Amino acid sequence: MSEIKIIGKGEKYAHASVGMMETINSKLFLKEQIDATSCEISFGSLPSGAAVPFFHSHSHDEEIYIILSGHGRFQVDNEVFDIAEGSVIRVATNCDRNLKCTSSPCPMTYICIQAKENSLNEYTLTDAQITERSNLL
Repeated sequence: MSEIKIIGKGEKYAHASVGMMETINSKLFLKEQIDATSCEISFGSLPSGAAVPFFHSHSHDEEIYIILSGHGRFQVDNEVFDIAEGSVIRVATNCDRNLKCTSSPCPMTYICIQAKENSLNEYTLTDAQITERSNLL
C-alpha cells in the first residue's frame, strides 16, 4: 500500500515522497502532509477498467490532471475524450468530471492539482528574481 513519507521539513520547505509510481494503489493527498497553502496535490491510480466511483464538481477550484502512465477516458459534463501518458487536462469550476482507466493490464497513474480558479497573478519569470547565493550542490 502506498503512503506519503515525510523526509524532512524546514522553516521554508517540506520534503515528502509517495514512493515509486507503480506502488500507488489509491488516492494520496499531500496538502496537509507538506503544509501547502496555495493548492492541493494528489496522486491517484486506477486499475484497468476502473473509474473514480463518483462525478464531482468544484465551486472555486480548477483542477489539472497530469497522466503519468497508462491511458483511459475523461469526461467533463457530457464531453468524453481519450487520455494517455503525457496528457494534461485542465477542468474549470462548476462542471462535472470523472476519469476511467482503459489500459490493460497496467493501471493509470496521475497527479491532480487543485487551486483556486483565476488566482494566479504572477508566474514563472514575472514572479521570480535571480538571486546571488553560494552553490552548495
